Amino acid sequence: MTVEKHARHVAIRAIIGAGTIASQDDLRRELRKKGFTVTQATLSRDLAELAVAWVAAPTGGHYALQPQADEARILKSLAPVQVTAVAANEAVIVVRTLPGSASTVGEYIDLQNSPDILGTVAGDNTLLVIPVAVRKTAAVVKYLKTIFAENEQ
Repeated sequence: MTVEKHARHVAIRAIIGAGTIASQDDLRRELRKKGFTVTQATLSRDLAELAVAWVAAPTGGHYALQPQADEARILKSLAPVQVTAVAANEAVIVVRTLPGSASTVGEYIDLQNSPDILGTVAGDNTLLVIPVAVRKTAAVVKYLKTIFAENEQ
C-alpha cells in the first residue's frame, strides 16, 4: 500500500466516523477538502478494502465503519507485509516498517491486547513497543515475530 493510499484510507475512516455520509459524492467532496482527489472507481475500491458498510435508515442511508473485528481483519492482512525488522534492547522493542506504515502496524499490535505489552508509539517508519516489564522483552519480541510470520500470505 502506498503512503498516499494509506493516508487516504485514514481520511476516509475519519470522515465516515465523524458524521453521516450519505453518498460517494458526499465522501468525495469531503476528501477533496482534505486534499485528496479520487475517482468514483478508486473510492469504491477504497470502501471495499476498508469494509465500509452501507446502513439503511428511515431518513435515508449512510456509510458506517464496521466493528473492530473487521478492522483487525484488515490490519491482519496489512501489518505483516509492512514490517521490515524487529529488534530490541533490554527494555524497548523497535519495529521498523515501510515508510508511513508504523501507525498501521502499531494499531494492529494494540488490537491484539497482549497482556505483556504496555503500549506502542508510532512514528513514520519506526514503532516503539513497550513491554509491561523488562523481563518480558524477549517474550514480546518472540510474540511479535510469531504474529507477523503467522499472518503473512
